[in-house]
Amino acid sequence: HTIIVLCLIALAGVVSETWSSARNGHAESLSVSFRGTPETVTVERAVDGDTLLLSDGRRVRLIGIDTPEMHDSAKLRRDSERARQDVRTIQAMGRRSCEFTRGLVEGKQVHLEYDVERRDKYDRLLAYVYLEDGMFVNGEIIRQGYANLLTIPPNVRYSDLFKQYYAEAREQRRGLWK
Repeated sequence: HTIIVLCLIALAGVVSETWSSARNGHAESLSVSFRGTPETVTVERAVDGDTLLLSDGRRVRLIGIDTPEMHDSAKLRRDSERARQDVRTIQAMGRRSCEFTRGLVEGKQVHLEYDVERRDKYDRLLAYVYLEDGMFVNGEIIRQGYANLLTIPPNVRYSDLFKQYYAEAREQRRGLWK
């Protein structure tokens, strides 16, 4: 009887987790769990598709993703050359990415998870970001087709997952890949 009860408890947990994931619409995102103790913060606004301004004034660069530029910069011109598209097209894609990110996080409490390096050369925090309901924001932006991959060692914890999401978004023509 003990084995049957344990099996039923385990099955109930799987069914509950599956139902919860399906109800929230982001099963893949919910499969990623925190490593360490996450820091809880409030997002004031999305600066662009891959950078957030926190209510305490800190900037967070989302690890593993790169969204098109919206503002005139050397990176915008490099992106334009690399993609063989005019600057205005890249900026329009950047605005779409920013709007998507803004819709996910602006004004919300989020959890930050860090990898090996905590800051970039611009002194921004480097983090994986999660909503209170467990959605993995970095992954969701890629999965919905609003970012390219940007893998910079040693911060590579979820690079395989991001590669999978990126391939799916391109194949299914989501977001910017329509």
